[in-house]
Amino acid sequence: MRRFLILGLTTVLATAQDRSPVEPKSLPAPDQEIAPVRPAVARLDATRYRIGELVLDQKTREIRFPAVVNMTEGLLEYALVRTHGKVHESLLATDVSATYINLAFTLLRYQPSPELYADVNERGGLSNRFPVVSASVKAAARIQVKVEWNDRGKIRCVPLNEWIQNAAKGRAMPETLWVYGGSVIEQGKFVAETTGDLIAIFLSNAALLNYPGTDNNNDDVWIPFPKRVPAEGTKVTVIFAPNPGKKTDDGRQLTEDR
Repeated sequence: MRRFLILGLTTVLATAQDRSPVEPKSLPAPDQEIAPVRPAVARLDATRYRIGELVLDQKTREIRFPAVVNMTEGLLEYALVRTHGKVHESLLATDVSATYINLAFTLLRYQPSPELYADVNERGGLSNRFPVVSASVKAAARIQVKVEWNDRGKIRCVPLNEWIQNAAKGRAMPETLWVYGGSVIEQGKFVAETTGDLIAIFLSNAALLNYPGTDNNNDDVWIPFPKRVPAEGTKVTVIFAPNPGKKTDDGRQLTEDR
C-alpha cells in the first residue's frame, strides 16, 4: 500500500487537466520557486493511513486534516486556503499540502468533474460553454465538507456551509455538496499547490473544490456567519466525506449518465 500511495502522486499530477484559469491573477509568478512535495506515508491501522498531517480512511473514504479559523469577519472568496495563500479572504487556513489532499482524493477513488469550468474560446478567453459531464461523474465529484472542533470540552461537528453567510440574504449558505474539480496544471506546476487555493466559494479552477450553488460568481456577498464561527485561531479538523445520496445540487437523484 505504501508503494501504491507514493506512485499515486505521479498519477495525480500527470492526469490533471490543463485549462486556462478562472482567475489569472491567482497564478504564481513564472519564477516562483515551489519546494517539491514528497509524501511521508505511515499506516495507522487496518484501514487508515497518514500522509503528513492528513489521515485517509479506505473504509469510510473520509479525509481528515487540521486547520484553524482564519477570519471571523470580512468578505470571503475561499472557505479554505493554505497558510501561504490568500488568507485575507479565507474562512479557514491549513499547512497541509494541496498535493497530499489531491493524492488522498485519488487513492480513495473520488472523480474530479470539470463541469464548473467554462471552455476556452478561440481568442483564448472564457466562453459561455461548459464541459458535458456524465451524471455518474457529477455524483462521484460531490463531497461533503464538515468542520470538527472542541467547543469548551465538547466535540462538535457541523457542515462547513453553516459557518458561511450570504450577507445579502441574511442567512447561511444553503446546505450543499462541494464539487471536486482537482485543480489544474499550468506551466508544469500543480496550481493548487502553488497558489494554496483549496476550497473556493468564488469560482476558481485553481482550487481543489468549489461551491456549485447560486452566487458562486459573486465576490461581495459571502462572510463568516456571526456567532457561529469560533474565535480566530481556533483549531479545527476539516473532514471530506463521500456523497451520501448521489444527488445533484437541486436534489435530483443521479442514477444514469446523461
